[in-house]
Amino acid sequence: MKKLVLFLLLAACSFKPIFSGNSTDVYVAPISGINGIELRNSLNAQFGGMHEENAKYTLNVNLQEPITQYKAFERAGDAVWQEVKLNASYTLKQGNKTIATGSESAAESYTFVRYLVASNASYNNAVMNTIHQLSDKISMRVIAETQKNENK
Repeated sequence: MKKLVLFLLLAACSFKPIFSGNSTDVYVAPISGINGIELRNSLNAQFGGMHEENAKYTLNVNLQEPITQYKAFERAGDAVWQEVKLNASYTLKQGNKTIATGSESAAESYTFVRYLVASNASYNNAVMNTIHQLSDKISMRVIAETQKNENK
């Protein structure tokens, strides 16, 4: 019952969720590096698929190399827990006009073990999770800015 009342109140005030299933016309410029390709693919998925260069908005992203940091050690001094962090700065443009700029960072911890294959798999999974976190953060900001720009 409470959900129904809340729904009716929101419907009466013309509330519209940002992620309402509409595609956002944003061209994501190529991002350098393997991680850049993954970030670009993830951002394109957030915006409803790849868009052409002549899209209404253009998003340029500068992705830095991953930073790893030791987080926990065994008594013998061997690292057992690490964190990978990614930083990205971005610019959203409509034609030649800059709509928004900003930077985001995301981090993920992972287990660092002595076995090379397991350690690499753990690291790669942490990087992919971090890329998806960055994609979520950047896309939410971009969608909010495009919606704000459309409503002017």
